Amino acid sequence: MKPITSKMLMRSVWEGVPQAVFIYTPLCGTCAAARRMLEIAEHLLPADILFEMNIHDIPELVQQFQISSVPAVMIFDGEQDVPKMVYRMSSVEHLLNEIRKAVLK
Repeated sequence: MKPITSKMLMRSVWEGVPQAVFIYTPLCGTCAAARRMLEIAEHLLPADILFEMNIHDIPELVQQFQISSVPAVMIFDGEQDVPKMVYRMSSVEHLLNEIRKAVLK
């Protein structure tokens, strides 16, 4: 996963680029487990679909998209400005299905 800035994210949302963004905090154990699942899922997705952001670096996005907890995955389908939020990281398969539904139409 490549890091992405708020500015880069909002530009690609405005341009209608489908993508998924992993929101985490560095010292979160659950975030580390979710990261491992997403790293596996990343190999099964097209390049440049999955990005990451530290929640401490994006206070304006936390308010704008009402991010309620971490880990989280914001999924933009390229058509809507409001992302689908995924907070339950139960399995690689679950995450893959959620991301594929939105970004691989």
